[in-house]
Amino acid sequence: MSRLLYEQSVSYKGYLIIPFGLTDVNNQSIYSYKLLSQSGHKSKLHKSDNPEGTYANKLERLIDIAKKYLDEHADIISKDDYFKHRYTYRNDLIIVYEEANKYYYDHYKPHNLNNVAAPKIFSSERECINWVKAGLDRSLY
Repeated sequence: MSRLLYEQSVSYKGYLIIPFGLTDVNNQSIYSYKLLSQSGHKSKLHKSDNPEGTYANKLERLIDIAKKYLDEHADIISKDDYFKHRYTYRNDLIIVYEEANKYYYDHYKPHNLNNVAAPKIFSSERECINWVKAGLDRSLY
């Protein structure tokens, strides 16, 4: 598996569809996907790995497959877009969310969907992003 392609992810009905390169066949990439649910472990699809078992050689086709699967099988559907404020930095995924005028984040590394965020509260989205970026930059040295 290649890294998770967070920059190509799509938010849909309370889920984040995250494609990744599964393999190459005849010099053509074959893609799969993973799902994150904004409801976390309350959803049976949280952190699932291509529950449909269908792959595609184009990212757009793969996203369509995942959306169709969610239309038919999502156990929790949300109209709120928890994933609206997501960023990719150094191939990591950072999701910033606000609750009662306080900002929090989730942080996922490029090869797995384990949240590595520190339990920290911020006063703004920008402060949060800058803090996470500074930590990732420090880890290079």
